[in-house]
Amino acid sequence: MSNVSEKDWKIFKKIREEALEAFCQGCLNEFKEIIDETKESAHNRYLLNYRIVQNRDKQMSLFFDNLSRSKASLQLMALRGEGLANESLVSELSEELRAKTDPQNTKW
Repeated sequence: MSNVSEKDWKIFKKIREEALEAFCQGCLNEFKEIIDETKESAHNRYLLNYRIVQNRDKQMSLFFDNLSRSKASLQLMALRGEGLANESLVSELSEELRAKTDPQNTKW
């Protein structure tokens, strides 16, 4: 969707910024839980965190890399599907963009 209006683009960038912060905070919380789990050896906790970092890095790339208007609707759909988008800000987007990125309306 390369024809994202200027208004929608500005709102999308705010949504993206907040979603990135929420995503990273969620990852840090997940890492901390593993670190604090003393029933496992330090080595096992390290390995588990390493695998999680790799997986989260792939997700982060999908959700946040290559900021462009042409990818905004796909990224917004992914953020909304993961519950990372601030729906209050989403409600300020145009009806067209909201409908296109509503994960409940998406047919795969």
